[in-house]
Amino acid sequence: MDFGVVLQTNPPASRTVELARQAETHGFSHVWTFDSHLLWQEPFVIYSAILAATRKVVVGPMVTNPATRDWTVLASLLATLNEMYGNRTICGIGRGDSAVRTLNGRPSNLATLRESVHVIRELANDRAVEVNGVTVRFPWSTGSTLDVWVAAYGPLALRLTGEVGDGFILQLADLDVAAWMIKAVRDAAEKAGRDPAAVKFCVAAPMYVGDGDSPAARAHMREQCRWFGGMVGNHVADIVTKYGQGSSVPKALTDYIEGRQGYDYNQHGRAGNSHAGFVPDEIVERFCLLGSAREHVQKLEALRELGVDQFAGYLQHDNKEETLRMYGERVIPALREHVVATA
Repeated sequence: MDFGVVLQTNPPASRTVELARQAETHGFSHVWTFDSHLLWQEPFVIYSAILAATRKVVVGPMVTNPATRDWTVLASLLATLNEMYGNRTICGIGRGDSAVRTLNGRPSNLATLRESVHVIRELANDRAVEVNGVTVRFPWSTGSTLDVWVAAYGPLALRLTGEVGDGFILQLADLDVAAWMIKAVRDAAEKAGRDPAAVKFCVAAPMYVGDGDSPAARAHMREQCRWFGGMVGNHVADIVTKYGQGSSVPKALTDYIEGRQGYDYNQHGRAGNSHAGFVPDEIVERFCLLGSAREHVQKLEALRELGVDQFAGYLQHDNKEETLRMYGERVIPALREHVVATA
């Protein structure tokens, strides 16, 4: 299993770069960031600094979208970084949430998402593609390679992911929901004539390592990560609106938003926000990874059994450095293949 860290590009940018550097030091292979240019600093500028400050980590957005980003510019950005730093980029993409809603826009439809995945991937992999009726190609991108991973929740988006995505990003760590969604993506890939095993699976969720036996410490961890249930609730609300409560989407995902009364994007992804009170403790525990290093290992082992290839941990809380350290010393080594010097 690979490990990623998901950062917000809050100022100063040097802080984001330093956290990325620490993540690599502790064994993380990927550094992802939010992509919402009104709420936080421009991530693609910061990617260049992260890549210059590290040796191996792969960087990319979790997630960008086809509405606020021109597809050819996105591909050019990523291919340029590949030329500069040796194919160390990845593109996570979805229909759009905070980046478009803060501009009073709407998420892209699935047809647009499908087309954008194709255009970005072809261009950033040094291939020609048709855009607006003309065939285009970067004449300078020889050797560039890029995977495009799709973030999805609803049935149709999951089907699209299986049909076109190099990977699937699931932004929650509930085991039952993950099993259902991974199966949906695999089934769609198989029906499309693809090898289901070729689609990578990434679960992204807050990770907070702390004293899991202390009720007070446990409550604090939940409060620091409750924002995540509110963020996921935005997407779930869209699913319920489209498919209704009686859809095939697991009730573990849809039932908890009944008390949702709106969302303030000025507090998007922030610990202690004022609009996540509807998220019950059970959902925080199910959607996130909280507690001792041992508890993290146990849940990650269960996710790996479901076919998860990467866990990407959100780090929007008050215990960033210690969580990175504990993952480096206790969690990541426990999930590695055990190799002995002599046998």
